[in-house]
Order: sequence, then structure tokens, then C-alpha cells
Amino acid sequence: MRRREFLGVLGGATAGALAPDTARAQQASMPVIGYLRSEAFEQAQHMVGGFRQGLNEAGFIEGQNVVIQFSSAEGHLDRLPALVADLIRRPVAVIVANGSAAKVAKSATKTVPIIFAFGGDPIREGLVTSINRPDGNVTGVTFLTSTIGAKRFELLHELVPRASVVAVLHDLNNPSSSNELKDVEAAARALGRELVTMRPRSEREIDAAFTTFAEKRATALFVGAGPFLVTHGKKIVALAERHALPALYGLREFVAVGGLMSYASSQSDAYRQIGLYAGRILKGAKPADLPVLQPTKIELVINLSAAKVLGLSVPQSLQVAADEVIE
Repeated sequence: MRRREFLGVLGGATAGALAPDTARAQQASMPVIGYLRSEAFEQAQHMVGGFRQGLNEAGFIEGQNVVIQFSSAEGHLDRLPALVADLIRRPVAVIVANGSAAKVAKSATKTVPIIFAFGGDPIREGLVTSINRPDGNVTGVTFLTSTIGAKRFELLHELVPRASVVAVLHDLNNPSSSNELKDVEAAARALGRELVTMRPRSEREIDAAFTTFAEKRATALFVGAGPFLVTHGKKIVALAERHALPALYGLREFVAVGGLMSYASSQSDAYRQIGLYAGRILKGAKPADLPVLQPTKIELVINLSAAKVLGLSVPQSLQVAADEVIE
């Protein structure tokens, strides 16, 4: 689907019942939220849906009393400064952004409120100086995806204890992925496992990564956190199945499209919280007064159908510990 077509779907027919001039006049008087991603929106429907839900709960409905401008760098991080500048010129009342985009936005403005969605440690990455009392114009939600890398690797080891060589997909475009990788490497050393780490930046490089995994005889797969890997989630799941690699993912959404297992907080709920924060800011709240939110629960999800395809028996201990088991 082309980007403009997708944005049309996102926008929907919110002003469809209005005459064009009336719709334009109403929209001109509404506050505008700039929703910016470093990657494409095609695989982010669950995030957009959660965000809209939170906005609705806060009393804002797109096309009725708020406008959302969706912008994407389509995986080209060098485009982010221009996209941020365009949002600031519009101007927007608040910017919602994933980690890479939020860092660029923060460097560009000290006045426009910014709400980030981030998988790592926002203090370590310089987005805020405090979780409870963020400084300046930035606050948000952290999924903690990249801070639980060691725990995720241990779960993969429990799933496939005989896997002496483990494949790793690492997202270079994710600001916190280097910290996640360090934790995974430490966990692998402690368990005596060898890692084969690949850092794809395109679909072709994803294919090449799996070829390398096969050459190195990897027998399990750890999929790191990051928007690039999320964007290509369906392809990664399909390749893991084709190469018979039991995989652990950092989002439930991978499991929903046929992946084997995930250990993560809910991105949909995180973006719902972002929608609520956006609504509060539109009503006058300051980002500095809104603490950075963290997940209260991290869920283990297992897809037994995917395990069956792989000919894998999921240990009973994992099935009992799972928050959700997909038959």
C-alpha cells in the first residue's frame, strides 16, 4: 500500500459529511497533533489504534475537535529533521514520536510538547532527566523492551536449551538497541552460547541475514527491539518458519502473525497512554508535570500452532508461566 493511500485510511472519512469548505474551516480551528515515526506506518496499526483510543478517552475525536498529521521517515533517519521542522512550522500543538524521532524533535524545539514512545531507558538516552519529574517539554511512555534483553534470552534458552548457536537480529536504527545487545551478549556468555548477530537495514539484508544464520548453523533466533524489525515483522516470522528457527520476539504482534513466542509489554496499551497524555496536554497540562509511564506488566505469549509447525515441544514450565497460549 502506498504511503498516501495508507494515510488516507488513517484519516478516514472524518469530515465526509461536511462540505469541503466547512470541513477545511473547522479543521483550521482545531489543534493539530503531529504523529511522527522513523519507520513506515503499515505495520503500526495497533499503535495508531491504541493512540486514537486514548485520545477518545481524553475527549478528543479526530476530525471533530482534533487533527492528526501523520508523518514517516520511511526508514530514512536523515529525513527526520525536515519532517520535524515541517511539524513545527505548521504549527502543531504536540508531537508524538517513537524513540529516534523523539530525539530529533527534542533537539529541534524546547517549546512544542513532545510525547515519546520508547523501548529503552529514556534517561540513559537523554530524552528526560527524571522519570517522575521530566524536565522541559518532553515526557512519554517506555515499553522497557530493550531493558529486559537478558530475561528474554533466558526464556529462549529455556525454550530451546540445546541451541548452542543463537541467531540475533539487531536494529541499528533503534537508539537503545546497543544496550539491549550488551545484555543479551552477557546472558549468552553466562549460558555458554555463541551468538551470530546481524544488523539488517533493508528487506534484502534481512534475507541475507537468514542465509548467514543457516551457514552458521544457528538453531534459535532472538529478535531484538526496534521499529525497523517491527515494520518487517511478517517477513521475519515467515523466514524464521522457513529456516525452522524457534524465535523469541519483543512484541506480541509478532506472535499474532504466526511467530512462536514473545515476552513484552503491550504497545497498544502504551500508545493508549500516549493518547491520554496528548489529551491532557491539549487541555493545558505541561509535559514536565507528567511522569514518564512504565508498563505494570510484561506478558509471555506462546503460539502452540507455530511450535507444531516447527516440530517443537514447548516445555510445560513455559506454558504454565505464559499469560496467553495460542492454540
